[in-house]
Amino acid sequence: MGDILSGLLALGDPKLLLLIVATTLAGTVIGVLPGLNATTGAALMLPFTLTMDPISATVVLATIYGSATFAGAITAILINTPGTSASATTCLDGYPLALRGEAGRALGVATIASTFGGLVSIGFLFVAAPLMARLAYDFGPPEYFALTLFGLSMLATIGGGSAVRNLIAGAFGVLLATVGVDLLTGVERYTFGTHALYDGIGFVPVMIGIFGIAELLRQSTQLDQERHLVAMSAVKLPGWADIRRIRTTVLRSTGIGTFIGVLPAEGATIASMISYNEARRWSPNRDNFGNGEIEGIAASEAANNAAIGGSLVPTLALGIPGSPTAAIILAGLLTQGLQPGPMLFAEQGEFLGVIFAALLVANLLFIAVGLGGAPIFARITTIPVRILWPLVFLFSIVGAYAIRQSQVDVIIALAFGVIGHLMIRHGFSVVSLAIGLVLGAMVEQRLGQSVAMFRGEWWMLFTRPIALTFFALTLLALFGAQATHLIRKITRKEIAS
Repeated sequence: MGDILSGLLALGDPKLLLLIVATTLAGTVIGVLPGLNATTGAALMLPFTLTMDPISATVVLATIYGSATFAGAITAILINTPGTSASATTCLDGYPLALRGEAGRALGVATIASTFGGLVSIGFLFVAAPLMARLAYDFGPPEYFALTLFGLSMLATIGGGSAVRNLIAGAFGVLLATVGVDLLTGVERYTFGTHALYDGIGFVPVMIGIFGIAELLRQSTQLDQERHLVAMSAVKLPGWADIRRIRTTVLRSTGIGTFIGVLPAEGATIASMISYNEARRWSPNRDNFGNGEIEGIAASEAANNAAIGGSLVPTLALGIPGSPTAAIILAGLLTQGLQPGPMLFAEQGEFLGVIFAALLVANLLFIAVGLGGAPIFARITTIPVRILWPLVFLFSIVGAYAIRQSQVDVIIALAFGVIGHLMIRHGFSVVSLAIGLVLGAMVEQRLGQSVAMFRGEWWMLFTRPIALTFFALTLLALFGAQATHLIRKITRKEIAS
């Protein structure tokens, strides 16, 4: 309770409060623009947070995350184009309602479901993150190495598509993390005599390239695309009949979203899809899903916003990102010189309280934005792509250069824009690359510390129970599906014989 009060008191600082309001509005603009999403927005904002103090920087990135995810529902309902992938399932029922002249009702349901899911997940973040961090006090370098390795094993399932290609992309990210001078041995690796690479390839220009510039290249094929808003009445709060109809769905979806968010490398998109499917499974109105059912809207929006708080739990407590955007927030923390885990809460006692209070205010602002500002923000979607994306490109280049005033960082951002575009085009996940880059440096550092701790006897890693547990979970994540399939195949043969 003391941390909550200290966080709320910190919001008495007009500058921090204004920062929350400004980033909530900025995140909403990012979220309503088709093609941009919370991950892209956070990547573009990352270089501009480097001059801030750690708390303000994390508040900016977390608020962008929440507001952009929420705002995706506005375009999903009004133009049948999700502002973010997390709102893709909102289109299925939101747009049919809008076509029937009930866009105001649909947006009202989305706003209330989003706010409720977000508030519950923030409470979970406040309670669960310190508990998980406290458990991590028993972790040494071997346990952190095993945990980070387990996080890397999640790369196989992130981003959809082929697990093999996801792992290849993640391995490429880990390889990039080896560039620079090895802190344990002092050996230069892959620097090619370039002084700017002695400290390694920076997180920020890579993030800007693969999420910002790569998306620009993809969107360049849609220059002539036009978007039209449907006619809408005023946005309004759902009536008691609608609340009774969606309450069970919202509660279930909030629980699913929070749980999915905690899992490494999952995130809001997966949460919304699973929740939508479960809502349809359990609803007495399942036949109406896809034709304008408000339960479908509520399920999607409650889950994707609930996943935000859930994804920040392993990010802050263990340093394992729970979503692509959480990976960027983690990169921001590391760039600020902060190491997620027990010491973060011990050394920055007010940190979680301020984050909690900031997200609380941002979620309450969603009500004002959703009910009062949706028609205004929706009109931003009519900005032609040929005008929007040159501005995004300029913003990306300025952001990449501003980090260290280095032309090399600009070249890195441009190069990874092309690399990211080619990866997406050929079915490789850029999210896997980003998480591989962030976790790669951590896994190498922890392995080196562990080997030094055991004086070169690396097999002693398997004598630590917690580390051994994470090694087992890693094997299960990588080969569990294949093992299950093989067992079923052998069982069927035995039955047949």
